[in-house]
Order: sequence, then C-alpha cells, then structure tokens
Amino acid sequence: MPFTQISLRKGKSLEYRRELMEEVYLAMRESINIPENDRFAIVTELEDGNFNNSGAYLGISRTEDIVYIQITLNTGRTTDQKKQLYAKIAERLSTNLCIRKEDVVISLIEVSPQDWSLGNGEAQYA
Repeated sequence: MPFTQISLRKGKSLEYRRELMEEVYLAMRESINIPENDRFAIVTELEDGNFNNSGAYLGISRTEDIVYIQITLNTGRTTDQKKQLYAKIAERLSTNLCIRKEDVVISLIEVSPQDWSLGNGEAQYA
C-alpha cells in the first residue's frame, strides 16, 4: 500500500498532474507489484523560492522543472526492485510527460504493515 507524495513547481495543468500520478502508479505496478487500484497519492505545487534542486549535485544537472517523488511503502523490497522502480518511473515520466530523467528525484520511506490506517481508525494490516 504505497502512499505517493509528488512535489513540483506550480503552474502545471490538472491533466498533467493527474497523468503524473498515473504514471508513477503504473511504474509501481510494473516494478514492485503493488495491488491493482492501490492509488493513494497527492500532488503539491510549490511557488518559486519554495524548493531547492541542489543544482548539479552528484554531477546531475537539474532544472527548475524538477519533480520530487516520495513514496511511503511497506518494507521488504530488494535493492534490485527499488532500482527497477526508479528506472521505470524516470522512463515513464520522460516518455509520456517529457520530464527530463535528470529532473526526477525519488525517495522511499519504508514502514511496517502495522504503521497504516486506511480509514475508520483501524490498523487494517496489523
């Protein structure tokens, strides 16, 4: 049950933001086998001056069109699965939304199943 938070520069259309969430979801389906219709995501738009893209950190030249993707998910994926996820997200965003791969920054936060409540004040996976 991943929860995806996407942050980007303000000004993109509603359609673009929806497609962004969809492409990340599809990449997760293809690479880490999340369940069908497991779609929990938000997009946050940031005004200029409210983010820092770290310039060319690690030799990667980023632009102001950087997209930050943070995914909270259950622990247990292998390093290879995570690498596949990163590559698949970057590939889908580049191909379908013309986002430069250099502008896709992804981080994962791993939690235990009992760390989720999906409504009703219950721990459904505990």
